[in-house]
Amino acid sequence: MRLSRRELLRTTAAVAALAQTGQAQGKEGGRPVAISSANGLRAVELALRRMQEGADPLDAAVAGVNLVEDDPADMTVGYGGVPNEEGVVQFDACVMHGPSGRAGAVAALEGVKNPTKVAKLVMETTDHVLLVGPGARHFATVNGFGNENLLTEKARKVWLFWKQNLSDKDKWLEPEPDRYPPEVKEFIEQFGWDDFRRPQSGGTIHLSAVDTRGDLAGCTSTSGLFFKMPGRVGDSPIIGAGCFTDNEVGSAGGTGRGEANILVSGGHLIVEFMRQGKHPREACLMTLERIARTTREKRLLFANGRPKFDISFYALDKAGRYGSAVMYAFSTIGKRRQFAVADASGARKEDCAFLFERR
Repeated sequence: MRLSRRELLRTTAAVAALAQTGQAQGKEGGRPVAISSANGLRAVELALRRMQEGADPLDAAVAGVNLVEDDPADMTVGYGGVPNEEGVVQFDACVMHGPSGRAGAVAALEGVKNPTKVAKLVMETTDHVLLVGPGARHFATVNGFGNENLLTEKARKVWLFWKQNLSDKDKWLEPEPDRYPPEVKEFIEQFGWDDFRRPQSGGTIHLSAVDTRGDLAGCTSTSGLFFKMPGRVGDSPIIGAGCFTDNEVGSAGGTGRGEANILVSGGHLIVEFMRQGKHPREACLMTLERIARTTREKRLLFANGRPKFDISFYALDKAGRYGSAVMYAFSTIGKRRQFAVADASGARKEDCAFLFERR
């Protein structure tokens, strides 16, 4: 059964009305402001502090994201990220600088735990926007980045477990549940998987920032879909999808199913909705509605017509208003979806607005 446009619009209108009555997230604050995915609480705190000290918003955003990239406990970004199906960690990242209108990105980059730094160098030192694979690796090398082994022991054990459980027709023997490594048990608890044969999860950090002058920047980094095909590139390094910044309007980015975001140019679409006067939160919801309405492949839809996947968007405008929205209010393990924000009131997490409460 296809989901009707009326139901989608009714859901969006209800959440927008809730926000207008002050019951949804988002205080109208002044500048500077930094917003990110929920794994970026320390990132937005640092980005805000850097902007308060006078740093350029992109420098502040990259510094914040680097904290997450450097953290081996975060298995969705940078060092410790989950590898592709061959056990190789590949990163995607992009940056966009509002004042100059320039951008830089890398995709399928190996051996560099801070791909955002390389993306920023692409923006600053080349006539290009996106470098990929061996070309991105060579560019990193000539710019002094070593080739690090970024597959942590925890990520290796998770990947090996996935490999062992991939098929009952290969030569790997599936481990008994009582012999699962503790790292795997922790991973399953965190991401809520009951079947490693069909991984649907991944992770990313997006951070948008606006400084005291109203200058904007955006930054996105990821290790991509868990156990992805080698060379798979999602939305994170795609300017206009995983990140888009217009210094006259605002900045936005997303996490979740990158393929769906690419098809609607979600980051750009959110900024265009804000250009029309929409609040960042409403712009995020309208973009989610567009994705839900234009997703037609049966394999990607539940019986009720709703998408089988999640996408989260984060946005702020030039005035410092901010908002985030998700496809579903709760994760597969029942946790309320949140985002991180930092402004004059400090760094904190807030609940995301949502298109649908349940799958």
